[in-house]
Amino acid sequence: MALEGIDLTVAPGERIAIIGPSGAGKTTLIGLLNATVVATEGRVRALGCDYATAGARRTRAAQGRIGTIHQQFDLVDQLRTVHNVNAGRLSRWPFWKAVLSLMQAHDVRSVRAALDRVGIGDKINERTGTLSGGEKQRVAIARVLVQQPVAILADEPIASLDPVRGRQIIDLLLTLSNEAGVTLITSLHDVDIALSCFERIVGLRAGRVIFDRHRKDLSDTEIEEIYLLEPAVVGR
Repeated sequence: MALEGIDLTVAPGERIAIIGPSGAGKTTLIGLLNATVVATEGRVRALGCDYATAGARRTRAAQGRIGTIHQQFDLVDQLRTVHNVNAGRLSRWPFWKAVLSLMQAHDVRSVRAALDRVGIGDKINERTGTLSGGEKQRVAIARVLVQQPVAILADEPIASLDPVRGRQIIDLLLTLSNEAGVTLITSLHDVDIALSCFERIVGLRAGRVIFDRHRKDLSDTEIEEIYLLEPAVVGR
């Protein structure tokens, strides 16, 4: 989905929920913020880096400070959990260390600490493909933890989870963000969780920001309107 007329400023440490129907542009917005999607117009600046003018090295440095949790987790099922978590350090490791880490795990103590933090420390040597969806989501979060980012982007992090586990994951992300003072931007389909857990709500529809306000200033009507189906166009 192409975005148009987007003008957002995010302060350090803010926690923001992005809501809107499928195809509204939520994933594209996340991609622009971490420079995996390139803007064809306008400017995107993150952590002092203007992606439009920065070179490849400076852009990679900014990306290394932004942890992203993708909808599909982006884990390698054939690898053990310890290796998938250590992938969060690849931007800081020299090439030789990254290659060697696939044969012999490095920094195991901090990996275990991150997995303990998300409640699955006992899965450190499990092949990731054998884990449940909720456990894989926690591995993805642990990978971000070892990265030690200053901002976390979570793209539909609970889309494949049941409501109870989904709420646990959001609570965990908010706790981690609060403890470390990390900026958290999360796209969500679950409006109830967005409104109950986040103070700033950004509503997208058809690539445009429809509202960007504190949750207490939003009406039910405004929220319902961004999910209304577009009227059908009937050909002659």
